Amino acid sequence: MRYWLMKSEPSDVSIDDLANLPDQTVAWYGVRNYQARNFMRDQMNVGDGVLFYHSNCKEPGIAGIALVSSTAYPDATQFNRTGKYFDPKATPEQPRWFNVDVQLVKKIALISIKELRNHPELERMRTLQRGNRLSITPVDPAEWKFITSRLEHD
Repeated sequence: MRYWLMKSEPSDVSIDDLANLPDQTVAWYGVRNYQARNFMRDQMNVGDGVLFYHSNCKEPGIAGIALVSSTAYPDATQFNRTGKYFDPKATPEQPRWFNVDVQLVKKIALISIKELRNHPELERMRTLQRGNRLSITPVDPAEWKFITSRLEHD
């Protein structure tokens, strides 16, 4: 089992949006970074843990716990000629972009990026490193345990 931090802009899909979707599940569409795509395509497995992170908003931070609920499959948005995620080099026979489905486990009180930075246990967390802009990053099992165990005590 692996753990991931997956960023979503709340103006696109928020934790509340996820909670209101059928089966509380969303396709993690629109990723157009090769490293993030490779994480989904090559390393994510059904049941992996996800820290659902609100980004590019007034108060960024972890807003919920989710899990990967499907194996990777071609992202349909790459074929939509009028959509913002269209990729003219992608074909159904040779898709370039993939996504997985993510299912809500529970919404939590937001753990802000500022709060995350206050814990020495998380100082090596990839998403907290200066210059990191990836929308999907691996989370070390010790980081996952630290964050989720704190939720149990709050």
